Amino acid sequence: MKNSKFKKSNLYNNIFLVLIIVLIISIIKDPTLAINSAKEGIYNWFNILFPSLFPFFVFSDLLVSLGFVEMFGSLLQPIMKPIFNVPGEGAFPFTISIISGYPVGAKLTSSLRQKNIITRNEANRLITFSSTSGPLFMLGAVLVGMLNIPKLSLLIVLPHYLAIISIGIFFRFYNSGKNDPISKKEISYFQNNNKTDEKPNEGYKSLGLIITNSIKDSMNSIITVGGFVIIYSVIIELFLASKVSSLMMLNISNRINIDSSVLEAIFAGFIELSTGCKKISTLDINLINRIILINFVIAWGGLSVLSQSLSFISQTDINSKLYIFSKFLHGILSSIYTYLLYIIKYKGTTLPVSATPHILKKAYSFNDWISNFLGSTKLAFIICVYFIILSILVHLLYDRKKKRLN
Repeated sequence: MKNSKFKKSNLYNNIFLVLIIVLIISIIKDPTLAINSAKEGIYNWFNILFPSLFPFFVFSDLLVSLGFVEMFGSLLQPIMKPIFNVPGEGAFPFTISIISGYPVGAKLTSSLRQKNIITRNEANRLITFSSTSGPLFMLGAVLVGMLNIPKLSLLIVLPHYLAIISIGIFFRFYNSGKNDPISKKEISYFQNNNKTDEKPNEGYKSLGLIITNSIKDSMNSIITVGGFVIIYSVIIELFLASKVSSLMMLNISNRINIDSSVLEAIFAGFIELSTGCKKISTLDINLINRIILINFVIAWGGLSVLSQSLSFISQTDINSKLYIFSKFLHGILSSIYTYLLYIIKYKGTTLPVSATPHILKKAYSFNDWISNFLGSTKLAFIICVYFIILSILVHLLYDRKKKRLN
């Protein structure tokens, strides 16, 4: 048994080594393309992802570390437990993910598990529906910037979120009959219960340390995200520019009778989210088919997003295979819901023909960066306040209902 596992691990290592060698050779053969694609990755990371995601990383980490998520999560138990079979704390990564997008939900779920706020089975259920794209990307970048059809916002957003809620309800039964072992947090609580009180100034020290650690952890996370964005930007451009890619796509195209440009766009989306959406949006096929493919790619996230999320998940005992399967299922369901919504709402109407996409601004100034950063910080703060208010309201309503029943 051990030998078979060792051979399997060795095989994966050898495949990875071959891919690295191929990538290095490709970079040496075409250094200009590699440098330009790396620059594009750095540009997107620094000007778009950094100011958009960093405030969410910091605020969410602070709330988890200071115990607010546990405090208010217990108040949301009446909503999260019956629907998704996860504790009330699960509402936090779910909400933040819906607003901010990849990979914040995966990071928060991993953080809750690392701090033993949720059990392993709860984390496995939570990770399946707490990793989504954000509305800013779907509506701003894709719908307006790539397709130029803002009137069809429901056809992009609604299937994505309906699919993730369906997945959360489906996976509520995952290991539902099994009990997790006692967590380290519970053990450490009983071990440290008889400790003497801290000195007055130690509270301030611990608060300063929490803030420092949150900033450090958030910086490490955003740099990790940047690394994946840059690497996959280089990989996708080098591969699509190679003769091997062209021959492979042509061969598959002839076999299954699908245009090679469609296959190339799907493959790009399988690897990298934004590149795939761009290529699909320019395909010469029916608009509804383009939207179905784009919705699959957005829900799947691409290997780039999956790698970012797995970099956080791998630090815990969360089932990474379950996460990958849930993202693939998210893509399938999102496409199905898109088609069903099209039949119900849009089939009898004339869909707008997507015109020439808007030219997305390429030159970011320092003021643009600051504006993005402040806007994201404001949004992150508002969401945190909303989470607290929602928790209190749910608790009050639940208490009223209990009193009426009694």
